[in-house]
Amino acid sequence: MALLAFLLHFVWEFWQVPWYQGMNDLPHLAGVLMCSRAAAGDAVIALTAYAGPALMARSRFWARDASLRLLAAYLGIGLTITVGLEWLATEVLDRWQYVDVMPTLPLLGTGLAPLLQWIVLPLLLLWLLRRAWRPLG
Repeated sequence: MALLAFLLHFVWEFWQVPWYQGMNDLPHLAGVLMCSRAAAGDAVIALTAYAGPALMARSRFWARDASLRLLAAYLGIGLTITVGLEWLATEVLDRWQYVDVMPTLPLLGTGLAPLLQWIVLPLLLLWLLRRAWRPLG
């Protein structure tokens, strides 16, 4: 799961490069390394978000027959971590900034691209896991 999460987030990180200040101007290798680090962090968030419902269901295969409650916990954990980290990085630590046209959440200022990342990719990851765990028939 970790490798699949990394690969999905790696592609997304490159897709959202234009939404971050200065990313388009980085040398190629620097951009690849930055996106790789971000995707690795995203994979850790994905594993953490997946672990919450796994503990609740007492099964690492909870996604096979996920209830709405487990799905909500999974998305909620990932979104909460993401919003918190984006706020910390953009508002407190000044690690990165969005371009002026990035739509953001009121109050917290989280960008739409990272927010969508933590809705679209977790659902895609669950769909892929469910397909992989489906009995061959």
